[in-house]
This record gives sequence, C-alpha cells and structure tokens, in this order.
Amino acid sequence: MEGEGTSSKGVERSRKLKRICVFCGSRTGLRSSFTDAALELGQEMVKRKIDLVYGGGSVGLMGVISQTVFNGGCHVLGVIPKALVTNEISGESVGELRIVSGMHQRKAIMFENADAFIALPGGYGTLEELTEMITWSQLGIHDKPVGLLNVDGFYNSLLTFFDKGVDEGFIEVSERKIMVSAVNVQDLLTKIENHHWLLKYVLQNLSVQLILQADSWLDLMMKALVKLVQTEGKEVNGANEIMRITFSGN
Repeated sequence: MEGEGTSSKGVERSRKLKRICVFCGSRTGLRSSFTDAALELGQEMVKRKIDLVYGGGSVGLMGVISQTVFNGGCHVLGVIPKALVTNEISGESVGELRIVSGMHQRKAIMFENADAFIALPGGYGTLEELTEMITWSQLGIHDKPVGLLNVDGFYNSLLTFFDKGVDEGFIEVSERKIMVSAVNVQDLLTKIENHHWLLKYVLQNLSVQLILQADSWLDLMMKALVKLVQTEGKEVNGANEIMRITFSGN
C-alpha cells in the first residue's frame, strides 16, 4: 500500500549520506577563509560519519579536507591520474589512493563511489567537475545531489551566470534547481541531505502516475512534501523548514 510503513524515524534514517565527493583546488587560494571552509566541511563530515571521495591530492584544499576526514576516522578515497601524481601529491597521501590512467577514469570512479557532490573554491578543474555533474543530472544520467559552498562570495559570478542562462532561455528553471548552494557548511549539508531524502521518498511513496504528472523536478519534490505532511502529520519534524531550506534561492 502506498506509503505503508513510513515513519518519522524511517524518514530520518533515509536522509543519511554515506559518501560525498568533494571537488576543490590543489591550491589553498589567497584567503584563509577557503582553508577554513575545507577544514569545517571535513569536520562536519566526520561528525555526521560521512566518508570522503576526492581527487587524490595531498596539497591545497584537497590536502586539508582529506587529512581532516582521515584524522576523524572516516574513510578517504582519493582518485588521481598517473600524470598528476608529481604535481598534486607532496609527501604521503592519506586513506585509499587509486592511481588511474586519465581524467575520464578519475571522474567515473569518483562518480560511482559518491552519494552526492560538493564543490569548494577551486580553479578550472573544480569548475569542470562541478558542471559535468550538473550536466549529467540534467541529462538524467544520475539523480545525486550537487552542492556548491560559496565561500566569501567566491562563486557569486558563477551563480549569476546560471541565472542569466535561465533569463536568456538556455537553462530551464527546474534545471537551475539541480544544484543547491549555501554560504556555510551546515546549510549546504542540510540542503543536500534533504534533496537525497526527498528523492528516496518520491521513489518509495509516490505513484508512477503522480511522478509522470509532475511538471519539473521542483514540482515533484513539492508533491512529495505535501504527501509527507499528509501522511506523517506533526510527527515529521520541521517539514516547513525542510521546504524553506531546500527550495530557497541558490
């Protein structure tokens, strides 16, 4: 029976992310806030018992977050092309390291081993990895959450570009919602967990007919929230807050 067996405790359990792939720079950048953000994200992942998948480097922001997650007792999987080992590994890397033949294999392995993706500040490589995950979601290749940590407005221009794409008719409004963003770690992880949870709820509790009737991803998520509140009532903690945080402006 539709929705049978769903409980608020079950809903809470289904929010759990096991592994997040973090895209970030092999440099630390010029602001200490970038390093602080990588450190905070790593610490929060440890607190939530989330493992790390990343590009395998031991320098820059990659080194900061990998060392933080590893020191906290969570698993770290680094994936790096053979050609980049000299440039991106200084000293000894931590956790499990897979050396692969090229960039395409690197991204494929990171994708396969992650439940969600987060981009910290970085350069061309970070931007390419982020936009590829957005594009793959747009094409229906995956439905994993994609998040952007906008530290000190670093990605303001990129977000403006995405909005311009919507205004000029190159990006659908629903596609703009593929990626969530926040200026702090707590809000970003909450948005990503809610996205992950809502998608699971949709697949487990909404009928095929209702899914097919949805106009967009956003409309589908809203239908899921409405059904959740109807079936769970007041037992669902913060349903309105979930709606506000998940669908607030990016």
